[in-house]
Amino acid sequence: MRGPSPGSPTLLLFPTGLERRRFDEQGGVAPGHALTALVGFGPVAAAARAAALLATLRPRRVLLVGIAGTYDTQRHPVGTALAFTHVALDGVGAGAGPGFLGPDALGFPQWPGSPGTTPGPIAESLALSAPGGGEPALLLTACAAAGGAAHARERRARFPRAAAEDMEGFAVALACALAGVPCAIVRGLSNQVGEREPGRWRIPAALGAARALALQALAQEEWAAAPAAVLG
Repeated sequence: MRGPSPGSPTLLLFPTGLERRRFDEQGGVAPGHALTALVGFGPVAAAARAAALLATLRPRRVLLVGIAGTYDTQRHPVGTALAFTHVALDGVGAGAGPGFLGPDALGFPQWPGSPGTTPGPIAESLALSAPGGGEPALLLTACAAAGGAAHARERRARFPRAAAEDMEGFAVALACALAGVPCAIVRGLSNQVGEREPGRWRIPAALGAARALALQALAQEEWAAAPAAVLG
């Protein structure tokens, strides 16, 4: 049986110290509204750290906040933020480029499901808790950010409904799914996917927008259950 959570029931996670500092510069969160911690940069560190924090702190729910790239600057402009309803992972499988084969194609789910974790297998997509509702939005997690416009187009061809790209979301969501803890993700859109010139990024504006959505999520006693449908 899961024991009581120390302090706030919500665990607020940031991938990097930069994101945490920029979030705090925008006003942060009031004391007592959430336990905050770093979860690490990239999916490997994020999965390991999230699992450790879940086991130690036993939160009732988890909110991941940080920056991401946007695939569509017209629909989701740089400097705004999104609360995602689904998250997917690109890069686990075989091959590369147009011939890449993911878990579904290979017939090997990343997790087969088991008593005490998830009731069914997890291949490459997960539904998230959805604080505040809003339109369906898919976050695509990758081990390495797209290196340019061509790379971004290739990646989105595999996930045409992806709204944004990050490097930790699926890892945290999977750790939460295995622990039976609701997970929500809010990302500020700091740049267009594939844009590698930091001078064109808008990190403070993106995290200011992300903070506004995060505060809305923290103010809710309960988040909507994860949607059954998975966006592809």
